[in-house]
Amino acid sequence: MRKYLLFVLIAGILITSSCLKSGNNSSTTCNYDACQVKAPDSQIVRLETYLAANSITAQKHCSGMYYTIVDPGAGSSPTSCSDIAINYTGMLTNGNVFDKTTTPVVYNLLSLITGWKNGLPLIKKGGKIRLYIPPALGYGPNPDANGVIPGSSILIFDVELLEFQ
Repeated sequence: MRKYLLFVLIAGILITSSCLKSGNNSSTTCNYDACQVKAPDSQIVRLETYLAANSITAQKHCSGMYYTIVDPGAGSSPTSCSDIAINYTGMLTNGNVFDKTTTPVVYNLLSLITGWKNGLPLIKKGGKIRLYIPPALGYGPNPDANGVIPGSSILIFDVELLEFQ
């Protein structure tokens, strides 16, 4: 019952809020080109080496990240300007989990790392995707403040798209 109420609350937030979609700023705010930022070739090769060494089959995105659609979902897909409700797990290539949701969280997709902005519009509501993100499309060369994510880390995220607006 608590999970249902939480989901209803999140859905309500999504329905009542969204990023700028009209007015003079909409064309610059919501006009996002997923192929504009590309990871350096050296990072792409490093990611491809990891995938090959672990016998992982994934699709290459024009930005240099890779992804596997676990479940495409149904209906429409979010845009880079959508507010999204998700569950996710973030891991390093050694399998260490550095972040995991225990209840759904809501973000504006435009405010997230490039790998998520590029990957989540590839699925629909209810969909699940695994993202393999090179450092340039993730957190870059610097370690996080808590020392959990080393600088220049390849990131792996399992993301379930629950809802979006």
